[in-house]
Amino acid sequence: MSSGFHIAIVGATGAVGTELIQLLEQREFPVRDLKVLASPRSAGKVLKFKGEEITIEALSEHSFRGVDTALFSAGANTSIQYAKHAVRAGAVVIDNSSAFRMDADVPLVVPEINPADIQLHRGIIANPNCTTIIALMALYPLHQAFCVERVIASSYQAVSGAGAKAIRELSLQSKAFFSGEPSSLEIFPHRIAFNVLPQVDVFLANGYTKEEVKFVNESRKIMHHPALRASITCVRVPVFRAHSVAIHAEFAQPVSVDRARDALAKFPGLDLVDDPSSRRYPMPILASGKNNCQVGRVRVDSALDNGLAFWVCGDQLLKGAALNAVQIAELVAK
Repeated sequence: MSSGFHIAIVGATGAVGTELIQLLEQREFPVRDLKVLASPRSAGKVLKFKGEEITIEALSEHSFRGVDTALFSAGANTSIQYAKHAVRAGAVVIDNSSAFRMDADVPLVVPEINPADIQLHRGIIANPNCTTIIALMALYPLHQAFCVERVIASSYQAVSGAGAKAIRELSLQSKAFFSGEPSSLEIFPHRIAFNVLPQVDVFLANGYTKEEVKFVNESRKIMHHPALRASITCVRVPVFRAHSVAIHAEFAQPVSVDRARDALAKFPGLDLVDDPSSRRYPMPILASGKNNCQVGRVRVDSALDNGLAFWVCGDQLLKGAALNAVQIAELVAK
């Protein structure tokens, strides 16, 4: 492997872990050594990176000796248990779980929005929730232009957000539907094939789900906008890997569709796909496999003062997770 950094990936066999490995190669990240870590049941299996076979190791508190950057994507419990060992060993942890996102001492970063926050880290940098990242990729440039005050949104979230087993569940249930066989339930509480579930994560006492609360709190932290008022309904849909979000935003300043489109078109990592007369607008099928998010259906909101309505799509496994983490690692490496 080329000279550069010693990288560890925790959760290397999962849906996001697989994307992390591919992105490190595709983006020519300066990897000197790559350590792939997973649960004991995956230990001994082999993954490929740059044509070389790398043996999966069982994750332990001793896994991080000599590691420069550790990319965690194995769930909050794993991060809570092992991130401290990585930091003690001298690694910078980039964590894709919810474990540290709201810790005051942990930067929560979308590189296109708040890259300077990375400099404040004390060993751990948090990757935001996928829905938050994808929504803010379109909301933030409009915030810069008009200063957002209130957001009402609905998400249409792909099954990939629930992991590789959820992707498999949608596939199996779809096949079972057409063959007339009963659907088995493992990941979701109801059939997801040809259905939508108005629940992502568990319900809280106030009637919102944890996913919905994450969106509000994380948006405030990333944009340094504690006064932001926001409400979202998060919905799981039978799409494999791209999230969509319908956003209605109210701003402090008068809005203009032309200025909004200009701000969106210029924002890095975001493609303006907005030509209704030609039926061109963002769709999950177009956003899947793409690094950039897509925004369209931009219009003046008819129910809000100084309001804009718009629709954004993004690949949950890429910008919603693995790509954002690798972009953070690239900034750390500079």
